[in-house]
Amino acid sequence: MYYPLSQITPNLYTNGGEFQIKSTGVPYTGYYFKTSTGQYFTGRNQNDNPVLELISTNTSVTIDNNQIVLPEITTLRSPIYNNIKPISTTQIFKPVYNPNVPTQQDYQIGEYRRYFCKKTNEIIYIEIDQNTFDKLSSQSPTILWSLYQPFFLPWNLTGNKEQVATINRNMVLLTMKNLSLPQFDAYLKFDFTKYYV
Repeated sequence: MYYPLSQITPNLYTNGGEFQIKSTGVPYTGYYFKTSTGQYFTGRNQNDNPVLELISTNTSVTIDNNQIVLPEITTLRSPIYNNIKPISTTQIFKPVYNPNVPTQQDYQIGEYRRYFCKKTNEIIYIEIDQNTFDKLSSQSPTILWSLYQPFFLPWNLTGNKEQVATINRNMVLLTMKNLSLPQFDAYLKFDFTKYYV
């Protein structure tokens, strides 16, 4: 740091109570100098090392010849504050209805996966896509994963219509039993041939 001599007031002295070292908050007693920009530093001048920036412990303001002393706002310098993480600005979203629709390839295979989630504290189901399912399953910080239980169903698409309905209904009932999903079949409106061709 360099200031021309015309830009500093050197060889000032404080007996304490006026300044503290900015980086540590430790009160300062000793020589200091002032710059033309209103900053204060330790030492007689800029060549007197170490040169540390000082901040005033009191700020005085003169209003109509009356002097008012305002305390300086100081920064807490405890090491515990170094562990505080900044708040994420990433938007966190809730799952929304976005069904995974079967593709032509799924129809050739004869089945595909349908993805769902259930709100953990309510009997609310939402059909979702695979991307949302993956985020919920991996507990991604971009989604409210703690409020939803993700699950999927294998879903038959082709074959004898009655057999498709029976297989899909049985898969729904088995999933309801294994995962404790009350009224899930009602959420599906008991339509076990949806997407059937």
